[in-house]
Amino acid sequence: MGIFSLSGQPLTGPTHSAQTISTRLCTATHYSSLCLALLVLLNACATSPPAHMNDGCAIFSEKNTWYRATKRAEQTWGVPVSVQLAIIYQESRFRYDAKAPRNYVLGFIPWGRKSSAYGYGQVLDGTWRNYQRATGRLAASRDDFGDVADFIGWYLNGFHQRLGISRHDAYHLYLAYHEGEGGYRRRTYRHKRWLLNVAARVGQRASRYARQLRRCK
Repeated sequence: MGIFSLSGQPLTGPTHSAQTISTRLCTATHYSSLCLALLVLLNACATSPPAHMNDGCAIFSEKNTWYRATKRAEQTWGVPVSVQLAIIYQESRFRYDAKAPRNYVLGFIPWGRKSSAYGYGQVLDGTWRNYQRATGRLAASRDDFGDVADFIGWYLNGFHQRLGISRHDAYHLYLAYHEGEGGYRRRTYRHKRWLLNVAARVGQRASRYARQLRRCK
């Protein structure tokens, strides 16, 4: 049995989103100003972070396509849904267009960004290109939740295969996610107390999501 929304409707069956229906209606009416405004509003709702980010059941009740995306990634790569959610929360707070912090000259003049990290998973340009080439998903986008869920599954499964980290071990998987494979092998995280604390919070969040999701199945 799949996860159900608060209305009692299954989240795993075929759906027709309000955005899709509205697009069809607007097409039929030649995109009136009202329809265009409605599409903009619906798109904003579709890409906004969930209202209750600390509750896995509430997240999937609000974002019904996200469950299917994370479950598909779990089935493909073996990385639990709870671990995927915990990492996305930590990296972007579920913001599709999250960017790396800015650099500043003289303390107040914006001057580029600290890295090319972007999207739900704060993935670097080069890492994303590696994923696209390895999986053949050349059209995948860092601001598409389903694509990022698949990326996280692929990336963390790589750490499992090459570093021996359990796919359920969110703590060590996050350390590898942050430091990269080479950094993890060199244990560059050992002297970064702040990072160890963040990884511990990711592990705790993954465990909390897992407990919540067992209750709402």
